[in-house]
Amino acid sequence: MEKFRLNGRVAVVTGASSGLGVHFAMALADAGADLVLGGRRVDRLKDTAQRIRERGGRALCVELDVSFPENCTLAAQSTIDEFGRLDILVNNAGVGSAIPALRETPEQFRDVLDVNLFGAYWMAQAAARVMQSGGTVINIASVLGITTAGLPQAAYTASKAGLIGLTRDLAQQWGKRRGIRVNAIAPGYFASEMTDEYAPEYREKMKERTVLGEFGDADDLAASLVWLASDAARYVVGEVIVIDGGFSIG
Repeated sequence: MEKFRLNGRVAVVTGASSGLGVHFAMALADAGADLVLGGRRVDRLKDTAQRIRERGGRALCVELDVSFPENCTLAAQSTIDEFGRLDILVNNAGVGSAIPALRETPEQFRDVLDVNLFGAYWMAQAAARVMQSGGTVINIASVLGITTAGLPQAAYTASKAGLIGLTRDLAQQWGKRRGIRVNAIAPGYFASEMTDEYAPEYREKMKERTVLGEFGDADDLAASLVWLASDAARYVVGEVIVIDGGFSIG
């Protein structure tokens, strides 16, 4: 079980001000990692940091908009300045959209890709530049990168499908040359600020499509995240772990 521990390691979690990002950060901290919490709502980041400190962990808050490469570089450097190392990156920052394709403007489409795809790339670049061999990048993709769900979500699905492709390419590049493992998690439907915006009848329809007949719990994702970040997943590279209760086969 010691292989699942993260003692002495430093993890950066983007989008850590709310939703699944908070659960990811808490799970990594409980496994022993020190945390750097990145996000645009600093007041919410401070709440998460306080919860970590109350449980005996260490946490740093960094105001971060991943759509700007220079912000990502600054976040990575702040991590080194505070903790002296960066071992784990969780690319969780993301935004959603549901706009019919014939009405979607170039700006609306780009806004989603700027965060979900480009932002993940800029942050991965910044982290990899300061990571030592043995580091790991975990991209939070989506089951919508491999299937559809009835809503007009061209920008979102394109960004997540792109993130899956990016995961595999970076895994091939950095695994060989730098000893950095890159993998992705593709969640199905989990309660979050994003899914709370959907109409109740749509959420019920998605639940019925899920083989297990229920939405996932954040702990179902966090456990897999800790595993991927740990030595227990030492030989896992370039994989997309689908955690969706059977949604994609329903």
